[in-house]
Amino acid sequence: MYKLIAVDMDGTLLRKDKTISSFTQKAICKARHKGVRVVLASGRPIEGLQKYLEELNLVSEQDYVLSFNGSIIQNTATREVIKKNILTGKDLHELYALSQQIGLNIHAFSNAGCITPKMSKYSELEGTINGIPVLEVDYSLISQEEDIIKVMMIDEPSVLEEGMKKLPTDIYDKYTIVKSAPYFLEFINKKAGKGAGVRALAEYLGIKQEEIICIGDAGNDLDMIQFAGLGVAMGNAFEEVKEAADFVTACNDEDGVAHVIEKFILAV
Repeated sequence: MYKLIAVDMDGTLLRKDKTISSFTQKAICKARHKGVRVVLASGRPIEGLQKYLEELNLVSEQDYVLSFNGSIIQNTATREVIKKNILTGKDLHELYALSQQIGLNIHAFSNAGCITPKMSKYSELEGTINGIPVLEVDYSLISQEEDIIKVMMIDEPSVLEEGMKKLPTDIYDKYTIVKSAPYFLEFINKKAGKGAGVRALAEYLGIKQEEIICIGDAGNDLDMIQFAGLGVAMGNAFEEVKEAADFVTACNDEDGVAHVIEKFILAV
């Protein structure tokens, strides 16, 4: 029997209009009534997840969330951090210099929020998606030791693709690098990632790997889908995600998450 479902947000749980269907909400509620833990696992900060946590009644001392692609795992009610693997200002300076070399825009998340040296439409989009302010900040004023949760190179999809080809090979040894959208390339702590986050939370809760379902659609979901006892790709997922999955469900606009819950949780 499955005991934990980790669900990505954008392109997975959320429809294109960024809402969760009533059908999917009911399926999640039924799964929870059967004792299954439902955990949101997203590249978003927790501020960008809060309204959905409340909508799904996932704010309690028994509920947890993975934010920033698994860089931070915390209790949804107390905000107690269970596990944290983040970057520093030193990493930000290195990645900013690299972004300038390969011609990509950049922003990052610090304790102050989303910060960028130069506003772009994709930094503005980040703020809109998560309902948070985006601040223009002179990165030279950020200390080497400052907490930086994650760094993102952001640009037009074609520009980002070309920039990715210019990344030095050793950068992949230093960071976990995932593409969460055609215009978002994320750099996080090498020890972080949704797969590592789900593993850490499962160990904390005493849940076995084979008792876990992970559902996602993009490159930043790949490691948790590979880790899960049952890895599920959405019908709208990247091809490499579908290839790695044990099961492919319907698209995000066709209640793909609900179909997984009905097939593997409620029908059992």
